[in-house]
Amino acid sequence: MDVLAAHAERAPDAPALLEGERALTWHAFVLQRNRLASALRGLGLAHGEHAIVYAQNSLEAVLIPAAVRAAGAIPVPMNHRLVAEEVAYILDHSDARAVFVSAEFLPVAERVRAGAARVRDWIAVGAARPAWARHVDDLLAAGDPAPLPVDPAQGIGGSMIYTGGTTGRPRGALRRGVDPGVTRRFMEAFGLAEPGHVHLAAGPLHHSAPGGFVQFTHVFGGCVVVMPRFDPEEALRLIARHRCTSTFMAPTLVQRLVDLPAAVRARYDVSSLRVLVVAAAPCPMRVKEAALATFGPVLYEFYGSTELSINTILRPEDVLRKPGSCGRAAPGVELAILDDAGRPVPAGTPGELYVRRFGGMFDGYYKDAAATREAERGEWATVGDVAYVDDEGFVYICDRKRDMIISGGVNIYPAEIEDVLHRHPAIADVAVFGVPDDAWGERVHAAVLARDGAALTAQEVVDFARGRMADYKVPREVSFHADFPRDTAGKLLKRLLRDPYWAGRGRTI
Repeated sequence: MDVLAAHAERAPDAPALLEGERALTWHAFVLQRNRLASALRGLGLAHGEHAIVYAQNSLEAVLIPAAVRAAGAIPVPMNHRLVAEEVAYILDHSDARAVFVSAEFLPVAERVRAGAARVRDWIAVGAARPAWARHVDDLLAAGDPAPLPVDPAQGIGGSMIYTGGTTGRPRGALRRGVDPGVTRRFMEAFGLAEPGHVHLAAGPLHHSAPGGFVQFTHVFGGCVVVMPRFDPEEALRLIARHRCTSTFMAPTLVQRLVDLPAAVRARYDVSSLRVLVVAAAPCPMRVKEAALATFGPVLYEFYGSTELSINTILRPEDVLRKPGSCGRAAPGVELAILDDAGRPVPAGTPGELYVRRFGGMFDGYYKDAAATREAERGEWATVGDVAYVDDEGFVYICDRKRDMIISGGVNIYPAEIEDVLHRHPAIADVAVFGVPDDAWGERVHAAVLARDGAALTAQEVVDFARGRMADYKVPREVSFHADFPRDTAGKLLKRLLRDPYWAGRGRTI
């Protein structure tokens, strides 16, 4: 069933999508989606092929993935903050046949397009019309408004989102389709499974959670209000203006909201907000307490990942009662805490967190069967997080087995940074890890072992990294060491380098 078309028939004049003064009703949204899907088919985009969406938050950043799914293909959102080398890798690895690129990112696209041999069609979005690209407006004008046949196996549609790789390269987490029943259970758990709700898309839509909540809202016929860029006072203004009932934010965005002066917050009536979902990083209790004081009992938290979707949900009534917890298993989700031998551990004992496969999880890492096998244990899968469960079934994440850093809600994988820094001719070895940061949760630290006789400064290390990776991955601080701690097999004991920075914090992530 085409659920979006059903909403257009039920309430054609109701708003589906708003951005500033731009608006699409449900009728207009589905009509535009159909036209673009038809045009993409006409260009030769086949069922199951990939189309990259390299676009700033906008109406188009929501419309384009919907059209790609309607064409039976898979949208691949591109992280805005990647540099040309990283963009080029994803263009090549993803086997994308079409690339949508908004005006802000045309300079990067211009640099990498000559090497993107698999891309058939570049499609510009916005005011610019480079000679080497088609334009999305032309495709919309030429496309057939009739709906394309729906593939029931797609459910609400798939996606492929690139996550940092533990061996130095990003991995494409491929999800060919999502069971609509899974989506319903999650949205019911948040109290959002109704057509009347209005969702504020505050975070970048290339991330899995902000983009996911936009898609989920549309599945239930709700209206999405898109923020092109986050500003805390503007977020309050939009909630008040559009009577938004829900939003998703990483902890740093929530912190920016509650840190606004009381006089600024008082200007806006945000009483319509019923659900403020926070995730993507551990949220400090100070921020949670301030959010509850500011907005009332509306704060939900969840634990999940790009690969495994939503796994736990913490409800507002448990936020203060269960400090440090990310909630209990989400509806329909089965969790297991296992030791290294795959045996369940008792309550209160840390082990690796596994999730039994369900219809919302990824199918695997694209073109990386070994990494997929590494994440699986029979019907169960993991992203390597270590957790324990209390006697009421509440989950507490206590470590990340694969050393991932979360800074400002963004996942940063040390192996990617280490892979770049190892190319510096004066660096013999390097260990990258997260250290505590009161504003961002964690910041990137690089511990460096210089080659004998080499003169190397922290600034030189930072400068080498900058330009070769997205800015948020660049180390914020560098320490130099005469030797690295290793076990008897010669394996680096990174925790011995990291642990002193976390001493006295009461947590390790």
